[in-house]
Amino acid sequence: MNGTQRIKAALSGEMPDRRPVMLHNFMLAAREAGVTMRQYRDDPEIAAKCHIQFVEKYGVDGVLFDVDTALTAGAIGVKVDFPEDDPARTHEAFLTSMDDIDSLADIDISTNRRIQHSVESIKILKRYFGDEIFIRGNCDQAPFSLACCMRTPTDFMMDLMLDEERSIRLLEYATTICKQFIRLMADAGSDMVSNGDSPAGPSMISPEMYEQFALPYEKAMLEEAHKQGVPYLLHICGNTDLILERMATIGLDAVELDYKTDTHKIYSHFSSSTTLFGTVDPSAVLALGTPQRVEEETLKIGRIYKDSPYLVLGAGCAIPPMAPPENIRALIRVAQEM
Repeated sequence: MNGTQRIKAALSGEMPDRRPVMLHNFMLAAREAGVTMRQYRDDPEIAAKCHIQFVEKYGVDGVLFDVDTALTAGAIGVKVDFPEDDPARTHEAFLTSMDDIDSLADIDISTNRRIQHSVESIKILKRYFGDEIFIRGNCDQAPFSLACCMRTPTDFMMDLMLDEERSIRLLEYATTICKQFIRLMADAGSDMVSNGDSPAGPSMISPEMYEQFALPYEKAMLEEAHKQGVPYLLHICGNTDLILERMATIGLDAVELDYKTDTHKIYSHFSSSTTLFGTVDPSAVLALGTPQRVEEETLKIGRIYKDSPYLVLGAGCAIPPMAPPENIRALIRVAQEM
């Protein structure tokens, strides 16, 4: 089996010849290629080359193409900072008042330079790898997360409590933007698309609020991906134990969850229908641990999932750029022996 075949098997519930590996590694790939984050996000040829070199160095089965968490926000006018060697980030409210919702305009994000960068990078990767390596195009933020960027997380939490009607209007607007990105990345050739929705996790809002204000819009992203003929993955950071049961109702093809979430609980809710991407700790284990620790943590996940094909091993979130090669190789070695 090649990388694409392994990951497609894991997504369809068929046991592959060995456990596939896909890493959330854009910062690490850039660092190993000797490229700054500014160079990575400015030139799709450079960004694609970073991932190509990483695949050929380590033999992973798929590429998770990501840039930062400010793509869609920046495309609609949110102010973004661009550090030389860190991912871009938003830094102030775009909507200073909920009254500003009435002035939101329809925007075609395909004309945005940074959105075009992601689309072109996917095209380059797909041309290079063909059907040998699985390409996941990350479509930045899900609607709840984008709304948080537009208002700031603190202000949007208050909006949800004090102005539910206009909060929903903002979420609906964000949904139209996020759907555009899914269509663009699917059309570029992504084998799978994904969104992150970490502000919607239990660290920020209650499970009941998640069900009302985040889950319906995550489901809309899944439905849009399926309209485009590609599977969909949802990423949420932190401990998601309290919302796993609700997440399982969406019908997700895959989830990428943090090491803080109980793997046994993930298995209980998803192991017969939804593929887990993860969940080795990217910081304390992959970046700062030893190869032995990486092996131990990877084996723990493999033992829990020993009877389920629905597993793609990796980190549940972005790997820091200083992660040593021997730790990456340790994870891959264990996967190849499973």
